[in-house]
Amino acid sequence: MLTIAVSKGRIFEEALPLLSEAGIQPTDDPKTSRKLILDTTRGDVKLVIIRATDVPTFVEYGAADLGIAGKDVLLEHGAESLYEPLDLKIAGCRLMTAMHKDKPNISGRVRVATKYVKTARLYFASKGIQAEIIKLYGSMELAPLVGLADCIVDLVDTGNTLKANDLEPRELITEISSRLVVNKAAMKMKHQAIQTLINQFEITLAKR
Repeated sequence: MLTIAVSKGRIFEEALPLLSEAGIQPTDDPKTSRKLILDTTRGDVKLVIIRATDVPTFVEYGAADLGIAGKDVLLEHGAESLYEPLDLKIAGCRLMTAMHKDKPNISGRVRVATKYVKTARLYFASKGIQAEIIKLYGSMELAPLVGLADCIVDLVDTGNTLKANDLEPRELITEISSRLVVNKAAMKMKHQAIQTLINQFEITLAKR
């Protein structure tokens, strides 16, 4: 039995074609089902539906054999304990700094609002900028507007939300896409089944 952890939303929707090519389709609709563990059309594979930020934790501790997670989540989690064999090239976006459109670029000490505390701290340290990091869980765009922070670090897709709040993206921290991650013990114990699945994903990705 293989268990794959994946989050609802964009990542799940964009992962469905990849999973389907490998013969894995949920037998319940995750949009309407209250089940957190979904059976699939493959009797040897189950899907665990969890929060995006929990995917690497479930995989690291063996509650799931594999997971599909955004690179932003993996960077913040610290994924040294996981195998990351594939960039699935789905759910693409950018992790960026953003500021009020009329504010000059950062030069000295800065106050940063973000949920990506570890990643932001490393980024500003690499640039020699002293940053005070304020952790927020949502409504990041509000922080510069009410004087809570000078800038934010957040995912940017279309940039429309930033623009609607008089903010603009400034510096690219890294490109983000979703990756396949594998528990190290499972890779040894269930190597053939996991490697076969990885190969199937590779074939599908090569066709794109």
